[in-house]
Amino acid sequence: MEREIIVKSISMNIQNLNEKMNNAIMHLEKEFQSLRTSRANPLMLENISVEAYGAKTPINQLGNISAPDPSTLTIQVWDNNLIKNVENAILESNLGLNPQSDGPIIRLPIPKLSEERRQELTKIASQYAENSKVVIRNLRRDFIDIKKNDKKNSEISEDELKKFINDAQKSTDNSIEGIEKLLESKRNEILKV
Repeated sequence: MEREIIVKSISMNIQNLNEKMNNAIMHLEKEFQSLRTSRANPLMLENISVEAYGAKTPINQLGNISAPDPSTLTIQVWDNNLIKNVENAILESNLGLNPQSDGPIIRLPIPKLSEERRQELTKIASQYAENSKVVIRNLRRDFIDIKKNDKKNSEISEDELKKFINDAQKSTDNSIEGIEKLLESKRNEILKV
């Protein structure tokens, strides 16, 4: 009975490792969504913070963001006093967008990407992917260190340690393969004219 409880708690640790790796991949997906492509996507503005009411506030908390067509984003700012602040935050974001005010609505025409900018964006996407791979590898290393410590303290056997190391490596390989697929997909999206 006691042995069964230990095995269950250990397998939960593998589950925890998988969850953490999945969280790293989900974070990468969010980062990729914020990268600008030639199609309008409200998530492009997700990382922009605006000086509002004495604090930095995410732009999506100050108005409705929508994409009425593939080449335009609109922001309907709820407080007209913040329109200038929203425009300035967009200009400072380095997204290459030029806001145009139309009353309480800010229009953001999405210009076509130059070939040079497309190459820059693929490099940024690659960097995001590489950072995620580092996170995945660090999670694996930490997990294995914990298991080696458990072995040293005679909490698990040599065979169990080998199984954990193999399971951790499989999880790592699967996660890195998933990151590669996401990167390839994002590269194709960026390079598509």
